Amino acid sequence: MHDIAEFLASVPPFDVLSAEDLDAVAAQAEIEFFAAGSIIVAQGAPPLDAIRVVRRGGVEVVVDGAPIDLTGEGDVFGYASMLAGLPATVGFRAAEDTLTYRLPEAAVRELFARPEGMRFVVRRLDAFDQRRLDAPRHADPAQRPVGSLLRRPAVLCTPETTVRDAAGQATTAGSSSIVVPLPDGTLGIVTDRDVRSRVVAAGLDGDTPVSEVMSAPAYTVTADRLGSDVLLEMLDRGVRHFPVLAPTGDVVGVISDIELLAVESRTPFHLRSAIARAPSMEAVAAIVRELPRAAVALHDARVAPSAISATLAVVLDAAVRRLLDLAVADDGPPPAPFTWLALGSHARREVMPSSDLDSAIAWIGDDEDPAMRAYAARVAGRVSGALAGGGIGPCEDGASATRPAFARSLDSWLGAVASWQDDPTQQQALILASVIAEARPVWGMHEGAPMVAAFRDARRRPLLLRGLARLALKHRPPTGFLRDIVVQHTGEHAGRLDLKLGGLLPIVDLARYAGLAAGVTSASTRDRLRAAATAGTLPMEDARTLESAFDLLTELRLSHQVEQVRAGASPDDHIDPATLDRLTRSYLRDAFRAVAKVQKRIASDLDLRTR
Repeated sequence: MHDIAEFLASVPPFDVLSAEDLDAVAAQAEIEFFAAGSIIVAQGAPPLDAIRVVRRGGVEVVVDGAPIDLTGEGDVFGYASMLAGLPATVGFRAAEDTLTYRLPEAAVRELFARPEGMRFVVRRLDAFDQRRLDAPRHADPAQRPVGSLLRRPAVLCTPETTVRDAAGQATTAGSSSIVVPLPDGTLGIVTDRDVRSRVVAAGLDGDTPVSEVMSAPAYTVTADRLGSDVLLEMLDRGVRHFPVLAPTGDVVGVISDIELLAVESRTPFHLRSAIARAPSMEAVAAIVRELPRAAVALHDARVAPSAISATLAVVLDAAVRRLLDLAVADDGPPPAPFTWLALGSHARREVMPSSDLDSAIAWIGDDEDPAMRAYAARVAGRVSGALAGGGIGPCEDGASATRPAFARSLDSWLGAVASWQDDPTQQQALILASVIAEARPVWGMHEGAPMVAAFRDARRRPLLLRGLARLALKHRPPTGFLRDIVVQHTGEHAGRLDLKLGGLLPIVDLARYAGLAAGVTSASTRDRLRAAATAGTLPMEDARTLESAFDLLTELRLSHQVEQVRAGASPDDHIDPATLDRLTRSYLRDAFRAVAKVQKRIASDLDLRTR
């Protein structure tokens, strides 16, 4: 039972129990397994006499046969019916093979009678009721495992099968693709589009074997992957179909973008495809102007905020690549090989409708080569200008490839990084180090960013880490209040709260410090926090606190900007707390206080001043 108690210790509301009480609860737990698609609790079932905690897998919340929510590892369900003594108003169904801990009422009744348990129930029920009211009739498929979205089995054929026969098989099965198992164990795939472009348009004969027109090896995904993750990978790889594999490796179907997100004029797939075909920089800029509306469409489809940010980053990657391709085509080959680096939120894939563009350039060769410097300046200026025309301006703080300080040779970058690490007290050293440490290559010689890899040794640089920790304490959440949230008192944003400066930036900085201490460079804030917790550079409790606060603030920030885009206003980070409901304001205050406590603990552990 020790493993069960250890797991429950990380799950609200059990995380408030003593070790002795946890052991007592765990001793009464029953381990249950539910196959994908099986009913765990039927809607309208008699009052429940137990709750369940998801240990592994996922559980759909179902109303009238349609899923309206999805729970995952660590989520608790069934408490509303149990505590009220009423029939289950919703059903619960295994979205995939799922393991749960069943905890009888006798084991948890006392916990839910405590103030902590009551708060847990009230907050969860309130949030759930709101999701239930807001949810579309059919839950967002992007939040479900792709295995549950498959409409039909995969159609398979041999490499020697003719295109004519393969097309006949696919038509009979009502499929838009056919999978080709290959002798080396990989898969090929042929889609309707392949037949049109590679056979019909190319004038090939119907007797051509599929091996000559298929895409191979095909990218594959496992059936338990969430639709949002698969959608993002499709965007990143520029493909529209993935064969889906069972745990045994067998092909169980093919998932397409259409099954994950309806294809409309402003979907990310449409934008990415249009960018790839854009004939000019002006055309790319026009498409980029649609990105805020794409964020609105994804938000309306109830895609998770983190997935929306990552999707916007993928489309922005495509725009930058296309602009660089066009610039190089116009200017001719560069004097030296170079790479374009995304910095800031773009590098972390945390792009918002309000985001600007942080960037850098690195090239192989002489740092003072006038031809290369002039070439880099021209290319950076054209790319930056085109994106500004699309509504994405250069970094307001100056982290832009258009500036000489951010356009250097690799040797110069490596020298600068070594200097910052050896003496982080230099002017701007910590800020520059924090920016370059999370750089992500987007175009060019992707293996050519060793200055980023150099930061993986940061754990052996105590002065650098101490400086980054101090930098992470510079921005403080607005916690100096008794009854309300501190807002700006003067200027154009008087009476409003800066969600980025006062909320997200402290978390991003803390995650960067703790992540680098764990040897992690370019990664999202959430991934850094998880890596830091695993490596022990940040206590697990602190990492979870910061991740929860980050998710809350990201959701508020995105919702605020989506409404601004709807209204035709320029998106920003300044929110009026008075427009938030009481529960959200309470969550926000709790989040700010929690982040401030983590900052205080780090300051105390490292003996740093926070003033």
